[in-house]
Amino acid sequence: MDRFRPMLRGIDVTEQQWRVLRVVQEEGEIDATHLARAASVLAPTLTRILKTLESRDLITLRTDTTDRRRTQVSISTTGQTVLRDAGQISAQIHTEIEARLGAERIADLVQALEKAADDLNENNADETDVE
Repeated sequence: MDRFRPMLRGIDVTEQQWRVLRVVQEEGEIDATHLARAASVLAPTLTRILKTLESRDLITLRTDTTDRRRTQVSISTTGQTVLRDAGQISAQIHTEIEARLGAERIADLVQALEKAADDLNENNADETDVE
């Protein structure tokens, strides 16, 4: 993350806010419960992040029409612009990293991390089933 922090500071976004924005961008409209899980943030933290991002007009929040307890989150036009501009810088950083490590090594690392995440998720599911 060290290489990305200057970019995030430049757009005045924290690492957690960046993860939330990226998930919302990738998923389109998403409910807050799924967003917390996908962005790997706790619900109370997500609530704070959403308030901040909404106040900066980076996201829009709306109450779900079928279940008023749920909040739907989507990226705003301003948020799309910020992500597009930051995405260009991020892509340059990724290109630099790939040039140093090589595409094959990065693919191997990603595969190993995905496998580890899957294994951990399976363990969590097994523990939940026991209760």
